[in-house]
Amino acid sequence: MTDKNMPVYDHLGELRNRIVITAVFFFLFMVVGLFFAKPVIVYLQSDNVAKDIQMNAFNLTDPLKVYIDFAFIIALLLSLPVALYQIWAFISPGLFENERKVTLSYIPVSFLLFAAGLSFGYFILFPLVVHFMSNIANSLNVEGEYGINEYFSFLFSLILPFGLLFQFPVLVMFLTRLGLVTPHFLRKIRRFAYFGIIVVAGLISPPELISHLTITVPLIILYEISILISANAYKKRLKAEEEAMLDLELEKTHLD
Repeated sequence: MTDKNMPVYDHLGELRNRIVITAVFFFLFMVVGLFFAKPVIVYLQSDNVAKDIQMNAFNLTDPLKVYIDFAFIIALLLSLPVALYQIWAFISPGLFENERKVTLSYIPVSFLLFAAGLSFGYFILFPLVVHFMSNIANSLNVEGEYGINEYFSFLFSLILPFGLLFQFPVLVMFLTRLGLVTPHFLRKIRRFAYFGIIVVAGLISPPELISHLTITVPLIILYEISILISANAYKKRLKAEEEAMLDLELEKTHLD
C-alpha cells in the first residue's frame, strides 16, 4: 500500500508520530537553551539599546521567568528546522517528485527568513520604539524604572511577530505549489494587502513618519517579492502537471 492510499487512521498515526518527534527535539533543545540563556541575556543587557537601562525584578520569580522564556525561544529556534522537516515528510507523498525536492529546500529558506525577521525586529524596530518611548519619558520628566520581565516581554512581543511575518514568501510559495494561491490573485488583492500593511505598521511603530516608513517599506517589498516567488512557483507547478500528464499518457499507451 502506497502512502497516497493509506487510510485516514494511518495518516493520523503518522501525524501523531511526527508531532511526538518534534516535541522530543523541542524538549531536548529546551535543555540546551537553559545553558545558553544566561550568556544571551547578559549580551542583550549590555547592548546599546539596554546598556543605560537599569533593570529590576518587581517579583521574586521575574528572573526565573525571563530565564525560562529565553530557554523557550532558543528551543523554538533550534527545533524549527526539525518541525519544518516533519511537516515536509508528512505531506511529501502527495507531491510530485520534483515538487518534493523543491519543497525540501523551503526548510533552510524558512529558517533564514525567520532569523531575518527576528533581526529586523530587534535591530531596526525595537531601537526605534525604545528611543521614542524614552523621549516621551524625558519630555514628561519621568524617571524610568524598568522590570527585567517587562523589558524582555516587550522585546519578544515586538520581534517574534516579525519572525512569522517574514515567513510569508515561503508560505506563498508553498500554497502556490498546492494550487491554493496564484500570482494573479496576489496582484488582485495588492491594494488590500498594502492597506493592511499600512495599518499594521501604524499599530506597531512610533507615531512619526520615518518610523512608519521604516516598517511599511520592507513589508511592502516582502509582499512584492512574494508575488514574484508565486509567479515562479506557479510556472513550475504547471510544468510539473504537464509532465505528469505526459507520463500518464505514455503509461496508458504502453498498457494498450
